Amino acid sequence: MNAEHQAGHGPTVTGRTAPNGDELPVVTGVSVAAPNGLGTEDFWAATRKGVSGLGPITRFDASAYPVRVAGEISGFEAREHIPSRLLPATDRATQLSLATAEWALRDAGLDPAAFGEFAGSVVTANAVGGVEFIQRELQSLWSKGPRYVTAYMSYAWFYGVNTGQVSIRHQLKGPSGVVVTGQVGGIDALAQARRRLRAGQRFVVAGGADAPVCPYGLTAAMTAGNLSTGADPATAYAPFDRSARGHVPGEGSTMMTVEPLGAARERGARNIYGAITGYGSTFDPHPATGRPPTLARAARIALDDAGLAPHDIGAVFADGAAEADADRAEAAAIVDVFGPLRVPVSLPKTMTGRMYGAGAATDVVSALLAIRDGEIPPAVGTAGLAEELGLDLVLGGPRPAALDHVLVLARGDGGFNSAAVVSRVP
Repeated sequence: MNAEHQAGHGPTVTGRTAPNGDELPVVTGVSVAAPNGLGTEDFWAATRKGVSGLGPITRFDASAYPVRVAGEISGFEAREHIPSRLLPATDRATQLSLATAEWALRDAGLDPAAFGEFAGSVVTANAVGGVEFIQRELQSLWSKGPRYVTAYMSYAWFYGVNTGQVSIRHQLKGPSGVVVTGQVGGIDALAQARRRLRAGQRFVVAGGADAPVCPYGLTAAMTAGNLSTGADPATAYAPFDRSARGHVPGEGSTMMTVEPLGAARERGARNIYGAITGYGSTFDPHPATGRPPTLARAARIALDDAGLAPHDIGAVFADGAAEADADRAEAAAIVDVFGPLRVPVSLPKTMTGRMYGAGAATDVVSALLAIRDGEIPPAVGTAGLAEELGLDLVLGGPRPAALDHVLVLARGDGGFNSAAVVSRVP
């Protein structure tokens, strides 16, 4: 087990395990491009009100597909946000990454040039690659021939290209990377950012992006058998509900700037949204072994890392796979850690769909904003099974709450589990 996952090795707001509070990794800039809001405040205003961005697929004719509902971002014109020379060389996910990275830096009031080219790093999560770019080039290959496949195909599809393009655009030449762990990637990217800060990096741009809503992306996702075929956007994605039939895919990008607390205060950072105080990850054994899943263990590792007990947590932002077995397993993990009906559970992704590499990062931002504003956002589209499962699911509107610490959970296909604790900074 990585030392970062062991109890007592993470810096905390309470100071019980932090040798130096100035080293606490804090989020100083945030940006979200999501189906229910383009820009952080638009996204958060919709999320607090329970306004969903799910709807019939419009980016292509989906009439021949069993999946008809997705979370699509409206109003994003790439040419308005990135240089025109990059348009033919980038997938939609990369375009969203470039835009949100710039917005996060702007929100943080952080000018990379002021710190030297090796002071900043980039860590992003991506789950499906540049599927729309791949589709476009395959169409050129089969309809016109190989001479019509662009040289950009050599990298524009790649999982790591979002990190690369953000790094190039802002001249962030510190050690960077990409994590490819599906739905949990946004949390894992923040954990890697925390490691980079502990190694001496001045700041890190971290988050995730995916844009799977295209014929090739949808077809690839359908092979897993866990996409919802519901035609009504209001009920197609219903985690912890008897009608759960799988998830709705969503596109999006969320980026954050992460800095040591002392350095952020020294430069006069205008925003300190909160701290990343705990992280834990596990991998489930194969179902054929008969051994139980390990999400509860990941949550406990994150709590231990933060130096917190379950009663310190004011809310849980759940994963919400919307599959009967997965939902029951997640509910059992939450009850195992906290007890039945003991902690409010939020599911803002019911308003965006599962945004793959961007999903968990978006939940982290939602948790930080919930701490800031004292409100837990609701779940929408789900109704009937939560209490039976022992969950106090927030429904019908935001719930006022004084929050100091929030636990964010994420699960990915194949057994990935990650958990993060985000905390108020006094």
